[in-house]
Amino acid sequence: MKLGTVSNRKILKQTTLLLLCGVAGWYLKGKLTPSVPMGAGSGGETYVLTQGLEVADISSKHSYIGHVEAIKSVNLIPQVSGYVEKVLFQEGSYVQEGDILFIIEQKRYLANVELRKAELESAKANLVRAERDFKRQAQLSKQNYASKATFDTAESTYLQAKAAVSQAEANLDLAEIDLGYTEIKAPISGFIGKALVTEGNYVSSSAQNLARIVQTNPIRVAFSVSDKEYLNSKLFSQQNGENAIRSEIVLPNGKVIENHFQSRFTDNEINSDTATIAIYAEYKNDENLLIPGNYVDIKIGPKESQEALLVPQSAIAQDEHGNYVMVVKDNIAEQRRVTLGDTIGTKQVVKSGLTADDKVIIQGLQKVTNGTRVKAELIKNDNEINDNKISNTTKVEDSHPVAQALQAPQVDINSPILNQAETASQPSTTTSDDETFSVVIEEEE
Repeated sequence: MKLGTVSNRKILKQTTLLLLCGVAGWYLKGKLTPSVPMGAGSGGETYVLTQGLEVADISSKHSYIGHVEAIKSVNLIPQVSGYVEKVLFQEGSYVQEGDILFIIEQKRYLANVELRKAELESAKANLVRAERDFKRQAQLSKQNYASKATFDTAESTYLQAKAAVSQAEANLDLAEIDLGYTEIKAPISGFIGKALVTEGNYVSSSAQNLARIVQTNPIRVAFSVSDKEYLNSKLFSQQNGENAIRSEIVLPNGKVIENHFQSRFTDNEINSDTATIAIYAEYKNDENLLIPGNYVDIKIGPKESQEALLVPQSAIAQDEHGNYVMVVKDNIAEQRRVTLGDTIGTKQVVKSGLTADDKVIIQGLQKVTNGTRVKAELIKNDNEINDNKISNTTKVEDSHPVAQALQAPQVDINSPILNQAETASQPSTTTSDDETFSVVIEEEE
């Protein structure tokens, strides 16, 4: 049984397709594989990337998560009942202590004050009459013209009148206090929030919150430290003084505020579950960047800074004699022996062997030796390294025929690749005049 034939032209098309795929794969590999040219450049120079050293403060600092809280905060709660007549503040504004914020209807409380005043005047009048009668009976009693019972009655009436005056005065004071409570004033200075009650609403005494005021300057940051760190800090403060401690606050947006403790106190006991103790630090907040309720990072360390040179770890090499780096000076690579310290991020402290003006090789280190002439490109920061890799990738000239074919904006409908795809999906119904190789499969019956 004959299933199909494969012509020389089709074999040629398939071979051409395989070659094009191989060349395209080579081209794409060159396009997508980043490689910084490290080989010899013009004049036998070796291309390298260099970076300067960073001068940073490496003094010991401890970082903690702090919670910002207001030192003073007040919920405005009415002391009298009535309808809210006026709201005299702008929500979210800063209010001064003593500012009138709400006014509750005053007519009823004004009338009560007048009533208490009238009662006081009546009590005073009764007191005058009772006092005169008492004095009269006292004289008659001395002259034996009045009985003892009459004198006792006059004295009792006088004392009751005197007490009535005191009671009327107290009632008047209470009425005036209630009248004063109809004007709700700011007890502290700070920022006021949303008005929880507006004009026309009825409020009950001590039953609901009208608004909230928080003090923001000064402000407090609370954080917890371990018992060991607390003892070490306490000993350091005793030896060097409170002013020897410096603190930095890192805001959620990354901004750093350098601020010293205005005052500080610790909790009176250590939490036995976590072995930590709470510390409350007070700070100035003139710019109002510390917002109550927010979380910040607080770093505490010695006031005196300790500056050191930091070298990128990619610039450090090692041999049987120890650690070294390659420094570029006047386009000549020079080997420097270094003494290293602690690791900080992607960099390492250099104790000796380098200066702040040195430029070290961070890429191409394996291509150079002491005295090699190089062509150096200076990288200012780590982000430029990746950009440099991309910009220096191996390129194929635009005039290359394979590049032109891959970058062609139009598709040739007569392309042998497309035609091959079509013929592969359909059975062949035509024969060619060219010589063919027949593939015959006979099925034995």
